[in-house]
Amino acid sequence: MSYAEDEYLMLSGIQHFEFCRRQWALIHIEQQWDDNLRTVEGEIMHKNAHDIYFTEKRKNVIVSRGMPVYSHELGINGICDVVEFSRIAAGSAEIKGKGIKLNGREGLYIAEPIEYKRGQPKNNDEDLLQLAAQVMCLEEMLCCDIQKASLYYGEIRRRYPVEITEELKEKVRKITAEMHQYYKRRYTPKVRRSKSCNACSLRNICLPELYRYHNAEEYIDARLKEN
Repeated sequence: MSYAEDEYLMLSGIQHFEFCRRQWALIHIEQQWDDNLRTVEGEIMHKNAHDIYFTEKRKNVIVSRGMPVYSHELGINGICDVVEFSRIAAGSAEIKGKGIKLNGREGLYIAEPIEYKRGQPKNNDEDLLQLAAQVMCLEEMLCCDIQKASLYYGEIRRRYPVEITEELKEKVRKITAEMHQYYKRRYTPKVRRSKSCNACSLRNICLPELYRYHNAEEYIDARLKEN
């Protein structure tokens, strides 16, 4: 399946969707948002990475910042924080046939997207799926296979290499298809309460505590008893 440009959803929404379907719907369908310390710090980090007028060259590596990407197959578009293009050594047999040409540059290059995150590595797939989606966009746009991708965590100032497996790519395909279904239906699911709700920037909008009660009257009675 191929999506038209006016059907594209935000690539960055993949991490919201994996974290909480309701959070994604509140942000991307209902256009609601609220900042907390985590989102502000993350925004500052991405602002520093997204200098689209700055391309840096380090020996045989070209660093592109704020690179727009898209995928017709997935129906998403977004921005890569950083993409490093490393020139392939002449006669390198290991990656023969996997390089791409860059406009105005000699030789062949391999691409590596690097996604910046404010905190530490997570115990779930949110960050991995967002990075995998970036890889899939770049592979479609550049007609290449990307062997390397990395996550950089600001709190510990380390870069972690990530293996983009076919299993991870298939999960991205399933998630983006589900996102399109929700968006087409304008469907906002009910909350599934968890410990993650306490750290969610939309907690005061979502009000997950309301779902402990069957109706508004029960909620009001409970609050009156608390007071």
